Amino acid sequence: MNRYSISFLPVNSFLPSFHSAMDAISLQKIQISGPTLASLIQRVSSAAGDVDGLLFGRVSHITPFTLSDDSSTATTSDQPTLVATVTSFFSSNSTSTFYSASGQLDTPTLNNLLSTSDDRLIGWFSGRRKTQLRPSMRESSVTSALASSIQFSSQVQSSPESLTFPPCIFFLLTTPFQDQLIHTHEYKAFQFRSSTDSFDPKTLDVVNLGPAFRGHYGNFTPNSPFPDLPFQVKGLNCESMVEDEGEKENQKFGTLCDQSFKIGRLKSLMGSEAANYTAELEELYNNMINKLNGLAKLVEQSSARVLEQENHNMKLRYKVAGFE
Repeated sequence: MNRYSISFLPVNSFLPSFHSAMDAISLQKIQISGPTLASLIQRVSSAAGDVDGLLFGRVSHITPFTLSDDSSTATTSDQPTLVATVTSFFSSNSTSTFYSASGQLDTPTLNNLLSTSDDRLIGWFSGRRKTQLRPSMRESSVTSALASSIQFSSQVQSSPESLTFPPCIFFLLTTPFQDQLIHTHEYKAFQFRSSTDSFDPKTLDVVNLGPAFRGHYGNFTPNSPFPDLPFQVKGLNCESMVEDEGEKENQKFGTLCDQSFKIGRLKSLMGSEAANYTAELEELYNNMINKLNGLAKLVEQSSARVLEQENHNMKLRYKVAGFE
């Protein structure tokens, strides 16, 4: 009987490794707006203990353009750079919010947290007190688990080919070992490389307002929508007040303040119709300022008259006492 030996190659030998493909995508830098970074530092500094949270944003290809006075020398790089932009974050009141003590992900809790943001998950952060500025073994395990989760990967924007990027960004924030008046915090940004299970430090570009950042500051959009104003504002609407004998005085006060600009119309100041009410609202403010200036002058004149009357009364007392 002839015997045949059949060997099977693993399926992974025919498909590119997921970690290898992800490690080929290397970030050049990580961007974050000044207010977002300040809010993150304030959250970590004001917490009662160690905290952690999620980082949201996007990853996009950016083609650098070199400006020059000579138009013939203005060049565009053929190799676009990959930049991650942090637009918002979620912070908990403690640690181990979406993972276990051993660093394993709690997928149901993580999915619940992700449902609160419209942005994509690109990483997470950890804030510790008076520790070294280097990731711990647990933080390495959590970051590795996130970077290995294909379901949390996001599409790279403005990419010439279809690429996905896993949530492998990690922010570490610490405080100095000794309390200082000026230096109160330290932070560092990393990209986790799954092939080597190591953290690759990345440049953190803080984007602030100003001419130097005007070109790319528009990439940041607010993630907290302005809440709708109610039609009725307590204190200026007579319907929300107690029906008593002072109702007429309150109604007069509301009429004096709004000058035919009803409180309900403030809702129109949000949205596409806001530009139509800007000039009218500025006129309302100017009228209110003029009335406040008039009231200030009346108070000043009244104070002068009171002082004059007090001096006159004092002279009368001296006369009655026989000093004059």
